[in-house]
Amino acid sequence: MLVRNCAGGVVFNNDKVLLLMNEKHEWVFPKGVMRTGDFPDEVAVKRVLVEAGVKARIISAAGRTNYEFYSISRQRPVANKIVWYIMTTDQDQVTPNEAQSFSEGGFFSVEEAIEKVTYSQDKSLLMLSYQKYKELV
Repeated sequence: MLVRNCAGGVVFNNDKVLLLMNEKHEWVFPKGVMRTGDFPDEVAVKRVLVEAGVKARIISAAGRTNYEFYSISRQRPVANKIVWYIMTTDQDQVTPNEAQSFSEGGFFSVEEAIEKVTYSQDKSLLMLSYQKYKELV
């Protein structure tokens, strides 16, 4: 199994959270693979900027998620291990990076985001991140 260490951000603008729609029509948080020598916090900030066009800053660690899938292109199972950060931004405009296969994006109320987010562990991540965000700001 190929194990990929990743980092990503749960980005808040006031009481709204950033979501992107990927090529599978799934609503997700921005994240990316860490290469050797990368720091997870730097990768998370960079992926938010690259995938959504949003400049954000980290205010806290959010937690970790893991998931496995079968990669058709690699012809083998893949395990993504993701370190998440709670981030904040003053930007309210999102520019989904079509070259990165993101077709839509935006800031959504937490209630709306819970409905949109595809994976149950991302829903849990969002709720925990939002609670912590509210305590910190």
